[in-house]
Amino acid sequence: MAKLLAQNEIVSCCRCPRLVEYRETVARDKVKRFRDWKYWGRPVPSFGSVGARLLIIGLAPAAHGGNRTGRIFTGDRSGDWLYRALYKFGFANQPTSISRDDGLRLIDCYITAAIHCAPPDNKPLPAEFVNCRPYLLDELQQLKKVRVVVALGLIAFKTYFTARKQLGWKNPSPLPTFGHGMAAGLEDDVTVISSYHPSQQNTQTGKLTEGMFDEVFRQAREILNL
Repeated sequence: MAKLLAQNEIVSCCRCPRLVEYRETVARDKVKRFRDWKYWGRPVPSFGSVGARLLIIGLAPAAHGGNRTGRIFTGDRSGDWLYRALYKFGFANQPTSISRDDGLRLIDCYITAAIHCAPPDNKPLPAEFVNCRPYLLDELQQLKKVRVVVALGLIAFKTYFTARKQLGWKNPSPLPTFGHGMAAGLEDDVTVISSYHPSQQNTQTGKLTEGMFDEVFRQAREILNL
């Protein structure tokens, strides 16, 4: 699997003192159910191949998910939803993701995030988005085969279009409206599909159902099969 050059820089990043302190504190103190784990406690790299046609953008690693396991969307409920959906539509070789050595492989899919460190209360600060964005800019320039972008949540949606603008890529005017399952075709033959984030806040309240989430990746698969 091809790797992006920026990943080593991501893992060693210390640009945001607040996030460094939080991720390391969580890794040291842990929670009771994971007391036997050796937490990753560093920025969580992206996952996938530079040749992928499907790009997924999330918000940030979970404190006891990616920050524990060292792999994005791995070891938490959001990841359970995501990888199950990816498996159903042929974007992953298995439906579960519990650790970095569990054998999971992505197929024609690349997953990144607006922020690569777990933030307190899942709320990064504006300056932290700015500090982390160069990594996304680098990824977008290297992911030359992307045809579908799935933005998990409004922040990821806005982050993607902000990154495009910074790269000098043409955005629609006005920008597409965020709404679950809505697809917007761009001039460069990329389709952006909006999705509610599979956070427990959304899934446990019924704002996002498994059927709704599956439909996003059904759309992605149909587009890529054209």
